[in-house]
Amino acid sequence: MPRLVRRLGSLAIALLILWLGGLAWFVASSVLVRIDRAFPADAIVVLTGGRMRLEAGLALLAAGQGRKLFVSGVNPRVDRDALLRALGPAAEREACCIVLGHAADNTSGNARESAGWMRDEGYRSLRLVTSWYHMRRSLLEFSRAMPRLTIVAHPVFAPHSDPEGWWGWPAAAPLVVGEYHKYVASWLRPLFGAAFPQPPAWEPAIRTTATLERTGPTQQ
Repeated sequence: MPRLVRRLGSLAIALLILWLGGLAWFVASSVLVRIDRAFPADAIVVLTGGRMRLEAGLALLAAGQGRKLFVSGVNPRVDRDALLRALGPAAEREACCIVLGHAADNTSGNARESAGWMRDEGYRSLRLVTSWYHMRRSLLEFSRAMPRLTIVAHPVFAPHSDPEGWWGWPAAAPLVVGEYHKYVASWLRPLFGAAFPQPPAWEPAIRTTATLERTGPTQQ
């Protein structure tokens, strides 16, 4: 029995070291992602989850870093015009080039929804905008959904005062550790494809200015 206990203890220590090493790599590789501002991407894709992501995407669109801005994972109850007004004059000026996707409710869904939109537009490259701690998993899912497309990471770093910012914030550890676990689960998912079957593909639900003109304003 003592020998078994020692072996189990050694295994637990080894697993803890492996887990800590993976977490350290995850944080470092997420924080140190290099932003290639010179690459001329066809589109900008923003994953919902924070105002700063949308503001970063709008700034990129205004700077000519993409032809169109696709926002994936928007709540179906969110009205497009109201969202643009809330984001200010910059969003309203670029309204013709902003498209909303309503089908996705998680990161893999974001990737599939964005892939469908990219295919319909005939685009071959995108600039992916999301929070820095979410970028590693997003790149994994997007590279699976669009293996032949060029994906440029554009992580968003929130200031200390923003809820997304975690430096010195008590919730820092749960936020990052939780995202690390989700990344590991996403990385392992193909190994357990039979146990975790993928949902059927769907056509992205998008809204453009032309769509609004044909269907009329959204009923609240």
